Amino acid sequence: MNGFNVNLPAEIIIKRKITFAFLVFLYTSSYGQKVIIDSILNNQESFYYLDSKDYPAGDRSLPIGIFDSGIGGLTVLDAIVNYDKHNNNTMNPGKDGVIDFKKERFIYLADQANMPYGNYSAENKDGLLREHIIKDVQFILGNKYYTSRTSLHPEINKSPIKALVIACNTATAYGKESIEEFIKEANLDIKVIGVIDAGVRGALDNLSKEEDATIAVMATVGTVTSKGYVNTLNEQLNILGYSGNIQVFQQGGLGIAEAVDEDTAYFDTSLSTPRDNYKGPSINGNNKIDKTLLDIYNFDFTNNKMLCDTENRDDCQVLQINDAENYVRFHLVSLLEKIRIAQVKAPLKSIILGCTHYPYLIKEIKDVLDELYHYKNKDGSYRYQPFMQKEITLIDPAENTAKELFEHLKEANLFVENGSIYESEFFISVPNVTNPDIELDKNGDFTYNYKYGRNVDEIQEYIKVVPFSNKTISKDILLRLENQLPFTYSLIKSFNENSTKIRK
Repeated sequence: MNGFNVNLPAEIIIKRKITFAFLVFLYTSSYGQKVIIDSILNNQESFYYLDSKDYPAGDRSLPIGIFDSGIGGLTVLDAIVNYDKHNNNTMNPGKDGVIDFKKERFIYLADQANMPYGNYSAENKDGLLREHIIKDVQFILGNKYYTSRTSLHPEINKSPIKALVIACNTATAYGKESIEEFIKEANLDIKVIGVIDAGVRGALDNLSKEEDATIAVMATVGTVTSKGYVNTLNEQLNILGYSGNIQVFQQGGLGIAEAVDEDTAYFDTSLSTPRDNYKGPSINGNNKIDKTLLDIYNFDFTNNKMLCDTENRDDCQVLQINDAENYVRFHLVSLLEKIRIAQVKAPLKSIILGCTHYPYLIKEIKDVLDELYHYKNKDGSYRYQPFMQKEITLIDPAENTAKELFEHLKEANLFVENGSIYESEFFISVPNVTNPDIELDKNGDFTYNYKYGRNVDEIQEYIKVVPFSNKTISKDILLRLENQLPFTYSLIKSFNENSTKIRK
């Protein structure tokens, strides 16, 4: 359990003619959902019970639900709340300077306590992951939340929703069909929108129908393992009639999302030397830092952004990444090494950012790609230029997700007539400290072994869902949100200032 093997086949050639059976999503399964669904729909004594029979159907005044494994999904929400592609009076295409969802309310959930979702598959906990996902949906549909992590009794005045966005690639890959089955079993008519389909459409919009191209997917280990993007690309290439030779490379970005969310098993600013519980890439791990590539990685060693067991970095026997940009450096070099070794005919044209956390690091990704484009070997030859375009398009699935949500609300006549986006609500999961079975580390988070050692079908309250506040979100994360997602940050700030749900 000291790392994860994401050395999947480096090259996946997508051919035009593939049988439908091959295109079936192999990652879907009902395992890890039946017991929790029964608890939600049939056990009135359960904390998770939802009275779906009296659920308000077709109510335009209801908010839109959106969830992710952490704060990464706020990049999807930000794309939605800033979306302006239509005239608000006529609903016809064409921006009018007024955001399209101005009157809509949103309810956002970050399942921070159980993140990162991308690691559950590597620990053979797919069923537990699906259980978490169904619990996320139960919260979004239901009426319960806690005012603080120490509250003993939940409030029961949260609003139901009229549409659901899965702002998490791993949850979409492993749970979208499970969610749709659950909603069908509950006899609810609620549209479910996932980010993977949106990301694939964004990548294909960047290609002509006959074009040969190389596409990369950077995502969590779980999303890569699920082959969610590869399967969806296969499907859409055939359905839409693309005839070119498309090569797809995947890179499981272990540690990137975790560093953004400040998971201490991957990122800890208090450290100056390596630690035993580190889970990221290392010299001797499955995700191997290749010491022969150190010049190409060009890691930043200042301010303990890399942790070495010796003062001389060239003599490191233990080397640990401790900075988000350094994680980006490791994974982009690893990706381009796969492409270089494969000697692709068509240069890398686009990278799908298959994790909602990655848009926080777009500047770093662009800077490192530019650096690698210009990198020269000792003989003066360009190492990667023959295999990558100078300007690689970064595909953020969020905007296509906003487009799909708009089209659904329009078609179903669900746009609210009178409402305010400033009434949106933001919730986050924290460990349930009133549950004596949980195990916490020194920072008050689940220990790694406990988080991934739990078993499916042991239905209990591992977590409490509470409002966003400066007690549940670190100052560093709030500052990042303020700088990079200013409008979404203003909605969070409005929720904190104006909502009576937060009790300090």
